[in-house]
Amino acid sequence: MKIDQAVEEYEDWLGQQLRILPGDLKLKHQRMADDFFAFLRATFFRWMQWWPEICPEANKTPVVLAVGDLHVENFGTWRDVEGRLIWGINDLDEAYPLPYTVDLVRLMASAHLAADAGHLKVGPEGACSSILEGYAAALEAGGHPMVLAEGHKFLRETAMGELRDPVHFWQKMDALPTVKQPIPTDARQALEKIMPEPKLDYRVAHRVAGLGSLGRERFVAIAEWRGGKIAREGKALAPSACVWVNHGKGSDQILYQKLLDTAVRCVDPFVHLEGRWIVRRLAPDCCRIELADVPDERDESRLLKAMGFETANLHLGSKDATKQVRLDFKKRSPDWFRSLAKAMLKATRIDWEDWKEGQKH
Repeated sequence: MKIDQAVEEYEDWLGQQLRILPGDLKLKHQRMADDFFAFLRATFFRWMQWWPEICPEANKTPVVLAVGDLHVENFGTWRDVEGRLIWGINDLDEAYPLPYTVDLVRLMASAHLAADAGHLKVGPEGACSSILEGYAAALEAGGHPMVLAEGHKFLRETAMGELRDPVHFWQKMDALPTVKQPIPTDARQALEKIMPEPKLDYRVAHRVAGLGSLGRERFVAIAEWRGGKIAREGKALAPSACVWVNHGKGSDQILYQKLLDTAVRCVDPFVHLEGRWIVRRLAPDCCRIELADVPDERDESRLLKAMGFETANLHLGSKDATKQVRLDFKKRSPDWFRSLAKAMLKATRIDWEDWKEGQKH
C-alpha cells in the first residue's frame, strides 16, 4: 500500500470515530511534506503498518501497555497534587498493548532524525546509546517519577526556557481564535468539570497543536480567575491507530487513562479522560516541550537518558510483563536496537519522498 492510500484509508477510518476539521487536516498534510521529522510524528499509523514486516523479531518481544506514538518532543511538565513540577511523557493518545521495543525504537529513530536536523548536538549513535542507558537504569531501579524539586536540576533548567515565560505563554493563548459555533455539549461539560470553581465566565478558542492529532477537535477554555488567567484544554480522542492497522481485531477501548493510572509517575490531577475527550490544565509550566524551546546550554546525553528512563516508567506499569521485559532487554545489544531504528527510518524516508512528490500535484 502506497503512503497516499494509507493516509486516505486511515483518515477515512478516523473520520468514522470523531469529527475531522478539514482546514487543520490540510495543514497537517502540508507539514508532513515540509519536514521529515514532522512526517514521522504525523504517521504513527504508517509506522505500525511497517513494523511487523521490517522488525519481525522485535515484534515478538514482550508486550506492555505502550505509548505508541513516542518521540523526543512527546515530553513536557505538569504539577502534581503537591504542586511539585514533574517532567515526563506528555501525550498518550495512541496507548495500546505493543512489544516494548516499539516505543524504544521509535524514540531512538526520532532522536536520530533530530540529531541529523541539528536539533540535537549529540550524534545519532550517542543519542541512541543514552536512551538505552536510561531505559536499562529504570528497569534495574524499578522506575521512579521525575520530580523536578531537590533532584534533576539539569532537567529543571532544561524545562524552563525563555519561551515558557508566563507573558509569552498567555500572549499565545490570547491570540487563539474564538470558536464561533457552539462546541459539543460533552466537550463543554468535560472542560467545566476541571475548572477551579463552577459557573466561571470563559471564552472557548480553537488551538492548532501537535501533528499526530492535528485535524481533530481541540478546544481551549480561557478565563480570568482570582487575579490571573487560567486555561483548560479538551481534545477529542479515538481508539489507537493500531485498531485500524489490525483491521478492528482486538479491543477498540481508549487506553489513555489506563496508562496514566498504571505508570510509575506522579500524575497530573487535572488530566482526565471524560468520555471521548482528554482534558487538562494548560499553563506555562504545564505543557509539551519542543526542542526549539529548550535552552541552548543543556546536557543532551542526560536529557536523552531521562527520556529512556521515563519510557521504562510507563512500561513498568505492565507489572505482569516486567520480568520478561528485563530478561529480553538484557540479551539485546545496542547495535540491534540501532539497526531497527535505521531500518524503520529508511522505510519512513521512502514514504516521505513519495508523499512530498504526491503533494506537488
